[in-house]
Amino acid sequence: MSFESQLNSFLEGFEKLIVLGVGNELKCDDGVGPYIIKKLKEENIEDAKRLLFINAETVPENFTGKIRKEKPTHLIIVDACLMDCEPGDMKIVNKYDFADIGISTHSMSLSFFVRYLERDTDFGIIFVGIEPESMDYSEKPTQKVEKAANEFINILKGIVL
Repeated sequence: MSFESQLNSFLEGFEKLIVLGVGNELKCDDGVGPYIIKKLKEENIEDAKRLLFINAETVPENFTGKIRKEKPTHLIIVDACLMDCEPGDMKIVNKYDFADIGISTHSMSLSFFVRYLERDTDFGIIFVGIEPESMDYSEKPTQKVEKAANEFINILKGIVL
């Protein structure tokens, strides 16, 4: 199944979607999550009733209260992820597996973060990983990762708008 059809299937019947971008904007491709959130906000498609975009940077745990308060039906977490793929490859990763493949620039493990969010809540959560090419200091993703980020944005817009 293609990435687009997996995402489409996950979002079927969504009422309120939160996209949470995670990563360090100063470390090149690790900043792909925040890059995506910034670009989505520039599109002016955010809508308090249906779509919310959160740049969690390296501290997603700081947003658990906000996420729960917003009562989403669906949550997509986007981050750079080492998956033994080509740079820029995008995958929906099992939310409990990314403890083993995520990049540890975050203060809390993302699998623990998801388990915490799932307590006392009832919404779908997926993790979108994008394979990084470089983790050097740079405020902009590499060309391949930027292309993947823009592709993700276009696929998401095609589904939710």
